Amino acid sequence: CCTSTNAVKIIESIPADQPIIFAPDINLGRFLQKKTGRENMVLWNGACMVHEIFSHEKIVKLKMRHPNARFIAHPECETHILEMADFIGSTTGLLRDTMENEATEFIVATEVGIIHQMQKRSPHKTFIPAPPDNTCACNECPHMKRNTLEKLYLCMEHEQPEIILPEWVIEQGRSSIDRMLEISARAGL
Repeated sequence: CCTSTNAVKIIESIPADQPIIFAPDINLGRFLQKKTGRENMVLWNGACMVHEIFSHEKIVKLKMRHPNARFIAHPECETHILEMADFIGSTTGLLRDTMENEATEFIVATEVGIIHQMQKRSPHKTFIPAPPDNTCACNECPHMKRNTLEKLYLCMEHEQPEIILPEWVIEQGRSSIDRMLEISARAGL
């Protein structure tokens, strides 16, 4: 298993001749294939709805209106959006880039919730959400928005809902997570 932050290091830790089944995001998988040069990856045909709605045409127009803006994108965006980006990074990477880069204006192609953190850490900078296509979609993930502090508190207070898994599933999952954490720690992530 991996995150968008550690995915390159995880892939590089797997022998080059060993095929990889990469799930659940095909766009992140394509980005990683290009970044790592790994061709023997089977990509799951799933994607994040937020990262698939950005409009190439509208971003071009927005960049024309804001010629000094740095265009940053999450690697789960479609390839045609990533090809336009000045910087591609995980959520953490995007946040770091906005703090460390000298640009004062950013066009941000990822879930709009991150803009609050960007504004908090760099209040003197301007952050513009990348525009979606002509559907009624917005840059917010309705699934992520279902998780609230109140719901988390209630789950922890009442220890509900309880999910019971067979021991073999827990062990196999734990070994995968432990390996990911070990590789990430060695890479300084």
